[in-house]
Amino acid sequence: MKVTEFDYELPEELIAQHPVEPRDTSRLMTLDKVTGEVGHKAHFYDIIDELGPNDVLVFNDTKVIPARLYGHRKESGGKVEVLLLTPCGENTWECLVKPGKKCPIGQEIVFNEKLSGTVIDKTDFGGRIIRFTVDGVFDDIIQDIGEMPLPPYIHEKLEDQNRYQTVYAREKGSAAAPTAGLHFTPELLERLKAKGVTLAFVTLHVGLGTFRPVSAEVIEDHQMHSEYYVVTQETANIINEARRAGKRIVAVGTTSVRTLESATVDGELKAGHDWTQIFIYPGYQYKMVDALITNFHLPQSTLLMLISALAGREHCLAAYKEAVKERYRFFSFGDAMFIR
Repeated sequence: MKVTEFDYELPEELIAQHPVEPRDTSRLMTLDKVTGEVGHKAHFYDIIDELGPNDVLVFNDTKVIPARLYGHRKESGGKVEVLLLTPCGENTWECLVKPGKKCPIGQEIVFNEKLSGTVIDKTDFGGRIIRFTVDGVFDDIIQDIGEMPLPPYIHEKLEDQNRYQTVYAREKGSAAAPTAGLHFTPELLERLKAKGVTLAFVTLHVGLGTFRPVSAEVIEDHQMHSEYYVVTQETANIINEARRAGKRIVAVGTTSVRTLESATVDGELKAGHDWTQIFIYPGYQYKMVDALITNFHLPQSTLLMLISALAGREHCLAAYKEAVKERYRFFSFGDAMFIR
């Protein structure tokens, strides 16, 4: 299939620049994956009407780190922006670097008096491997000098950094938030549990694989970047027992989908940790996920392809056309869709 088959027109003013308050008052579209029927709910918290005791909600509990660092090249003083993606050794990270062409192997970058780094290798995806020299604890320094890595399409300053963090985030390691989870509040989670909905958690540290654009003309030629995931034995037991009982597995966000589908073997969710390069697009047969809560995704993105594999490309694009018509808010801080 061609990448252009996953394109749609989006007015720029529909790209959400800030989150709504409270979190669960964003809007919610429903999409029937079989018929393509679209429904509209005024508030996200109305999701409670869509869920019940026969449902398991699976969340990604990764926590975004302040992964965007600003420094300068040691010799010239030229400014450098570094985005931490994936740890690959002690104080060593795979990173995106701007300007990359001015940061060859051997280039030293100074961030402050306690942190510097040296480019020791390049990656297949145009990134850099940087080994950091630290005077103190790396995580503490990053917390002090790093910035929350908001996507480039968000131009407004985020006053409350916690708004780019889910309320259940606990495992540090992501360069981007699993944004479908941003709609949930502690109160909504408690209401769902009181209704009998089962809550389960996996971890996938969001990196380049999730938000890297598709550059190949044919989607089958696109290569996904590896991302690290963890499934605990407790979560595996909860989901496998629910599956045997005929309950519906509802993923919260595409990163939860990628974790569940990567860790499912012969119909069973396997506990453990691994790296996934799974690329889900139409033609893929889902092994574990029955339904999905997600945001509205970028044109021609791997995430739009993933939901199209669940609900059909025509259904998804028709729903997106409806979302544009009804002035839904798009992308990270936007409204939500429940594909069921």
